[in-house]
Amino acid sequence: MTSQELAMGRSVHDATFTDDFPPLDGFDLVVPLGAVYTLYDDEQVGTWIDRELDLLRDADAAGLPVLGVCFGAQALSAAHGGKVYRAGAPEVGYSTIETFDAARIPQGPWMQWHYDVCTVPDGAELLAVSDAGPQAFTLRRNLALQFHPEVTVAMIDNWLDLDREDAEASLQEAGTDVGTVRTDAADNAERQRADIDAILDWWLPSVELT
Repeated sequence: MTSQELAMGRSVHDATFTDDFPPLDGFDLVVPLGAVYTLYDDEQVGTWIDRELDLLRDADAAGLPVLGVCFGAQALSAAHGGKVYRAGAPEVGYSTIETFDAARIPQGPWMQWHYDVCTVPDGAELLAVSDAGPQAFTLRRNLALQFHPEVTVAMIDNWLDLDREDAEASLQEAGTDVGTVRTDAADNAERQRADIDAILDWWLPSVELT
């Protein structure tokens, strides 16, 4: 199954700080995505992060598959007993990762944009790492990806528009710049699409979603 086929029939819930998350009944898959927040910043996420973690635990208890990306991967870690903490340096831009099974998690390069790292919960299988920390793990029917397999040039432009000054500073701190990241996204698009499909082609059948 391709990533586009996976997106058919999707329901996107863009939560505010006061929204309740929708009930899980009727869903086949939960995909928590990235965020501009950190899990341990109570002033920003304290009003909703506990509810998201409860949702992820409820999905796990119900046997509902979860694919967590970036912040979503960190949320999966925290929901199941892992820790999330500030990285020694931001990991921003395209880079390869060290994979322990390239057939399941290709080495990339993948787009990264995060300042935090997470530990792998007890009982999880670590699939890939970088110098910063874990990059992919599975736990029962959950798959966590610290990198951004979904990113496109248009998405990067949208991220930059959220706070261009801060984004450019982050890129500079990580040793890259806007032009490089946009070029890398365009140059890697075809290969990245094939790698995304490779991930989904083993994981979706493993959680009985085909």
